[in-house]
Amino acid sequence: MRIKIKTLIFSILTPSLMVSGCASINQGINQSYEQLVSLTDTLSDDSQPTEPSSNQDAAAPELTDAEVTQSEMDQRPEQRYQVVSNEFVGPIYYDNLWDRVRNNLQLERDIAQPRVIAQINWYKKHPTYFKRISDRASRYMYHVVTELERRDLPAELALLPIVESAYDPFAYSHGRASGLWQFIPSTGRHFNLKQDWWYDGRRDIVASTDAALDYLSQLNNRFDDWLLALAAYNAGGGNVSKAIRKNTRKNKPTDFWSLHLPRETSAYSPKMVALAELLANPEKYNFEWPHVPNQPYFKEIQIDGQIDLAQAAELADIEIDELYKLNPAFNQWATHPDGPHRLLVPVENSDIFETNLASLDKKHRVNWKRYKIRSGDSLITIAKQFRTTPQVLREVNSIRKNMIRAGDTLLIPTSSRNMDEYTMSAIQRLHKRQNRAPNGGRHKSNYFVRSGDSFWTISRKFGVGVRELAKWNSMAPTDPLKINQKLVIWTKKPQVSKNGNKVIRKVGYKVRKGDSLARIASKFSVSVGDIKRWNPNAATKYIHPGQSITLYVDVTNIN
Repeated sequence: MRIKIKTLIFSILTPSLMVSGCASINQGINQSYEQLVSLTDTLSDDSQPTEPSSNQDAAAPELTDAEVTQSEMDQRPEQRYQVVSNEFVGPIYYDNLWDRVRNNLQLERDIAQPRVIAQINWYKKHPTYFKRISDRASRYMYHVVTELERRDLPAELALLPIVESAYDPFAYSHGRASGLWQFIPSTGRHFNLKQDWWYDGRRDIVASTDAALDYLSQLNNRFDDWLLALAAYNAGGGNVSKAIRKNTRKNKPTDFWSLHLPRETSAYSPKMVALAELLANPEKYNFEWPHVPNQPYFKEIQIDGQIDLAQAAELADIEIDELYKLNPAFNQWATHPDGPHRLLVPVENSDIFETNLASLDKKHRVNWKRYKIRSGDSLITIAKQFRTTPQVLREVNSIRKNMIRAGDTLLIPTSSRNMDEYTMSAIQRLHKRQNRAPNGGRHKSNYFVRSGDSFWTISRKFGVGVRELAKWNSMAPTDPLKINQKLVIWTKKPQVSKNGNKVIRKVGYKVRKGDSLARIASKFSVSVGDIKRWNPNAATKYIHPGQSITLYVDVTNIN
């Protein structure tokens, strides 16, 4: 009987609370969930909820926000809200988080659109895809859904990371977009997502979610249409505005379905609509959404300074992989020396982490090494040797500019474990990606970038695609290459060693019609920079048919 009474209490309270929105819930409720539960303890199993006693009056909040009729209550979906210290946490009625999202879907769905039908059919044929997504989403989605409810935004937006990144915070696209919400570098910086050697805020679960919801809200305010806002999130607001103006001039409709948008964007919003339709009507499509617990997975803990991530994992009694998955923004072996000074830790491990952290002296959170400067050293070479940055060395050692002297001693922060143990740091993720063989029985080759190289020239030299070359090295085709940077290339046939028995010969080459420096470089397995260095005239002028240039080539390695 107690369960029924609790249910009745929440059923009575909820409609009134919902009328004034989440903000009213935050501000207007002074009674805790525990107080409401204690009310039931005063009732016997046979009690009926008739006139409340004075004790009950004190326990239950007055319903002054709105008059709610029984018929209105019947039309509202049943929800129960947990109130702890006046902070809105969200519905606790559902065991499965997908059910909670389903109950708060707000957007209209035009399921007759061919693009939507095609996406629904694809999703239905790939149930294992959703199993993988749900496994990943279980860490992050509760936070996303809770933030959407706080902001009174459509629950459909919790599906956006499926479209963007498959809920993989380490996802990186050919367009240089990164993180759950796939921010490109410039947009990330616009929304104050710091990006440097230590940290990439585009992968920060909390910061990037805030930024994404800010951005989406701005776009919706601009276009007053969520489908157009989603299209603008993918293609940029300028492209959507341009398409709208074009249709307006032709007296055509300006809704999403009528606009001529880039191919990727044209499929983008339909994916969201298809996902929302499958979530709203799983029985209709015989589609099962995997279980995701409707409970917080992590707790945000302030750490007040830099900490070695391996040590933090030990303090929390979790695997370092788990810590990286919750804090994927950290690129290196430690948190950023300049912040953010917080870590996300699994809820069940948060107490032990806070206890152990408090007992650890702040100066012992990072190991320190004394290094005696040698002749020829620079801050750049020393920082590279110890996997830190010149800026950190300058700050720790109070160095002005980059001036150091041989014989002086530097204090350097160092990792407490072998670097191989930081399994999801940027360098270890790159190592794993480079060693993950693609399908088709390919052979691995290492290539070191030369002056003048680009993804295009290297891909031509090895007969591979530009995008796949970038993907093998966790990069985008537009990412800059550095001289001596190591690239892994998977070719269909073994490559002859470039570092073994080289036979270098001087070759005179006469430029032919249709030649370019890049084409000649690819033909002779040299770089454009090499050709310009060997032929100063070619570096400042266009080459032309009949012109003679000098090449130094490895005759054992000519395509």
